[in-house]
Amino acid sequence: MSENQFYYKPNPAKKSGAHRTPKKKNIALRRTGFIFVTAAVVIAMVAGGAFFYAKSKFNSIKKVSVAHLDAQITDQPINILLVGNNSRSILNGKQASAFGTGAQVGGARSDVTMIAHLDPKTKTVTLVSIPRDLFLPIPGSTKSNRVDAALNQGPGQLVATIEQDLGIPIQHYAELNFDSFQSLVNALGGLYMYFPYYVKDAQTGLNITQKGCIYLNGTQALALVRSRELYYSADGVNYTPDGLGDLSRIRRDHEFLKVLASQVKQKGISNPLKLNSILSSIFPYLSVDSSFTFNQVFSIASTFRSITPSNVGSVTLPIAFANNYTYAGANYGDVVFAAQPQDMTIIQQSLGIAVPSIPKNSFTVSVLNGTGTYNQAKEVATGLGSLGYNVTSTGNTTVYGNSLETVVRYQPGRLQDAQRIMADLSGPVVMGMGSITTGTDVEVITGNQLTVASTSSPTTTNATSNSTSNKSTATQVTSTAPAITAPVTLPATQSNQALQPWDPRACPTQAG
Repeated sequence: MSENQFYYKPNPAKKSGAHRTPKKKNIALRRTGFIFVTAAVVIAMVAGGAFFYAKSKFNSIKKVSVAHLDAQITDQPINILLVGNNSRSILNGKQASAFGTGAQVGGARSDVTMIAHLDPKTKTVTLVSIPRDLFLPIPGSTKSNRVDAALNQGPGQLVATIEQDLGIPIQHYAELNFDSFQSLVNALGGLYMYFPYYVKDAQTGLNITQKGCIYLNGTQALALVRSRELYYSADGVNYTPDGLGDLSRIRRDHEFLKVLASQVKQKGISNPLKLNSILSSIFPYLSVDSSFTFNQVFSIASTFRSITPSNVGSVTLPIAFANNYTYAGANYGDVVFAAQPQDMTIIQQSLGIAVPSIPKNSFTVSVLNGTGTYNQAKEVATGLGSLGYNVTSTGNTTVYGNSLETVVRYQPGRLQDAQRIMADLSGPVVMGMGSITTGTDVEVITGNQLTVASTSSPTTTNATSNSTSNKSTATQVTSTAPAITAPVTLPATQSNQALQPWDPRACPTQAG
């Protein structure tokens, strides 16, 4: 496959009250959730002898009310939702001139959404990134939108979206309301990264004109972690687009986080003045949920204080591309869909959330045709029935577009039922909680390229499907709907893609 074949550059949506306000060129600010992680690292490294000092700094963090959080249970894994909020509503005049005003770039979106999974039993930390353009059902609605738009309705809505649609429980929430990690970088005296290629991004101002171990100040570091339209060159003359937008940015940002944390550990802890400068540049710009107490943070820091940046695992949820996407009559530009079974595999491996072991016939299922494809609901119902599911009805529902993801909608309290049936579906498939008109426990609203697993003859609902998850030949249903790119075939959907030759990374030997 050629690089250009799957070139992915997020396009701004057309202005509409139903979805995202278009970005203003050259001012879109890509947020990061790195500051909170770095703050936890700092607390961990000073925890032994600076309890009251750290507590006084922690008290400067803003506390916010966040709905839908799960209770933190002693000795059990903790999922902290790390959010970068790109709202311009609080910016001063100088900041607004650089990044845009609230009127120019409206709303609040989670440009970076990352889950920090901390397991106290194994003393391991894993970062799971959720692409900002992931198209998901929005709680309280029958429609979907990008996950980053959920923050417009408050942090509780974003938490609910992740919990209900991806089945990931969230215990705590941390948000950076404006990108100030450049202040942190400057407090460190800058940092060094190794650039094997020349790289630039006209949208963020990134322009590295040398190769090797390069010093970055706060502004340059910000330009790097914001970059979603990066071009690289071996000779400084001929530039090639990276081509995978937000996915590549996430890959590079994971590496940047490790370098940043290493620099904090090396430069900040032994120097009290430097440490104070670091903490002062982090904490006032953070918001955490009001249930997150200092004692809890201190306990976490103490448990994980021996963690080194190189030991922190990082993955990104696999996705399927949907370019120039039209949904419910509105153009959303380029979005991405959840990819099954890859997503469930990553969630299980990285977050320890296994498929529930419940009988398939212990709950009722209905199947609704969401694409208008002839006989699709009946075909899917037959496939599910052959697997032992209690399918009680089929029917039709509103068709919101030509290319659609399958939604497994479930009644409140029936998340495990939805997770069970998800394990037997593949393609662009996602969950969503809400009322079900058919009265069943779970409702499968069919989309394109939906494949139902089977030990004999799996059922797929797109004639162009080429699923490799089953050995037998699929029973195909004629579909006039355009196909969504099959997630199985895309290299970009790997959960932990290695750094590419042009990506910046830690210097071979410590500089600075």
